Amino acid sequence: MSNLLAPQKRERRKQHRPGELLEAALDLFVDKGFAATRAEEVAAKAGVSKGTLFLYFPSKEELFKAVVRENVVKPVSEGALEVANFKGSHAQLLKYLMLEWWRRYGSTKASGISKLIISEAHTFPDLATFYQEEVIEPAMNLLKSVLENGRKAGEFKKFNTEHTALAVIAPMLFLIMSKHSSALCHSGASQPKPEDFIAQHADLIVRGLSFDPSN
Repeated sequence: MSNLLAPQKRERRKQHRPGELLEAALDLFVDKGFAATRAEEVAAKAGVSKGTLFLYFPSKEELFKAVVRENVVKPVSEGALEVANFKGSHAQLLKYLMLEWWRRYGSTKASGISKLIISEAHTFPDLATFYQEEVIEPAMNLLKSVLENGRKAGEFKKFNTEHTALAVIAPMLFLIMSKHSSALCHSGASQPKPEDFIAQHADLIVRGLSFDPSN
């Protein structure tokens, strides 16, 4: 009976292998950076040979792109779907998106990819371009659409969309850099929880944008 079950176990293992490789690669990329991570390290961490790794991902660059698509592009795509189906005001939607961004990305290990890109973009411009096109532009377009639709609906006052989107993102990006850079981390009771910080930031943004007919 065990001999009959063995092929099925191997097949299940084979089906899960890409995910195991992506998980191993994410850990190493975030911990060591792109340049310092070697393909054989990823393979060893996933429990396979280097040759097996290259059967699924023909180069380290393609492996990195797959990691980004799985861990960063996917949350952005999910966010776009939720925006389309959201029931509530644009102010509520903006706050929701900001808090969900932290829960689904900022609080996870995958957020270290943002620091990696900032640190190594000058060395690997092709990967930086890929990240710009598949992550930054769609995410910023999604955010700007929420802001613009809120303005068109009369909830928000007039503003520069590009500048406002950057004002929303910058403090949140700092949280990620702080999380993954020990030099920026501070301990002690005065250190706010990221969720509380983002909730406060979202409240300030919405209050600043909200249309006041008395003015």
